[in-house]
Amino acid sequence: MNEQTFYRWRVLIGSRSFGQAFPEHLTALAAAGCQVIPNGVGRAYREQELMELLPSMDAIITGTDALTAAVIAASPRLKTIVKHGVGLETIDLDAARSHGVIVSATPASIHDSVADLTLALILALARKIVPAHLEMRVGGWKPFFGIELMDKTLGLVGLGRIGKAVCMRAQGFGMAVIAADPYPDLAFAEVHHVRIVSLDELLATADVVSLHVPAEMVKRTLIGETELARMKPSALLINTARGQLVDEEALAEALRNGRIAGAGLDVFVHEPPIGSPLLTLDNVVLTPHIGGRTLDGQRRMGEMAIENCLRALRGEEPLYRVA
Repeated sequence: MNEQTFYRWRVLIGSRSFGQAFPEHLTALAAAGCQVIPNGVGRAYREQELMELLPSMDAIITGTDALTAAVIAASPRLKTIVKHGVGLETIDLDAARSHGVIVSATPASIHDSVADLTLALILALARKIVPAHLEMRVGGWKPFFGIELMDKTLGLVGLGRIGKAVCMRAQGFGMAVIAADPYPDLAFAEVHHVRIVSLDELLATADVVSLHVPAEMVKRTLIGETELARMKPSALLINTARGQLVDEEALAEALRNGRIAGAGLDVFVHEPPIGSPLLTLDNVVLTPHIGGRTLDGQRRMGEMAIENCLRALRGEEPLYRVA
């Protein structure tokens, strides 16, 4: 039996993390009748590359590939775009709808992973864990004075799945929680004693400001010089959402001059952030976009992506359709 008759569908893998920790996810697609075409460039596909590759594909499991209107229009065979993750800013959803291409995501897969990292960044800054570790690596024994989280106020900018998961963890440390969200879950807020406030009040009140807003919902930089000036000098800023939410030059200046006490960042405008002034500062903890990089989260995300993909290819409704 030749390859053309054996495989029902051709699936391009754009996401570099899909199948990385769990190769059996690739095997599962093949067992279901998919010819799996792995990522051949070691990064997100660019528009011109997809213009050449995608017309012969039935599906793509994407990370941050440039799925523009031109790419989608040039791919008449394409049935579904499966986001391996949650961010949709690199997918032209209107173009997908107009061409009958089903778009799905995996929103319930990594919120606990990101919430764990958020708390880790808060604790690392509060207790100065990174400088203390580096001090001991060179034989030092200098005391580092930090702060407790008990009775401090956490300000969540965004109260979706991840914001809620961070809330639950922070309250376990005795923190009060406030939140700014244009469409808050009032039932959750009432049950968990979260006070809904404006962004201005949150910035002025919170000891820790943590961002959990999808970039596609924000049409401008959310935290810039003006917003940083509203924060307490003792406050910490955490961003595990999207790098575009923060003006990094303004943040670096605020950290240099003591306008705020520290920042924990997992995401950046340009990744990797080569040459960023943030790399030179001692009151910053930086991680290389690892919020969702847990084995637990990657397993769930891969399984959901497979299910979304196969359902759409079979003409069924995917688990989490977004367009």
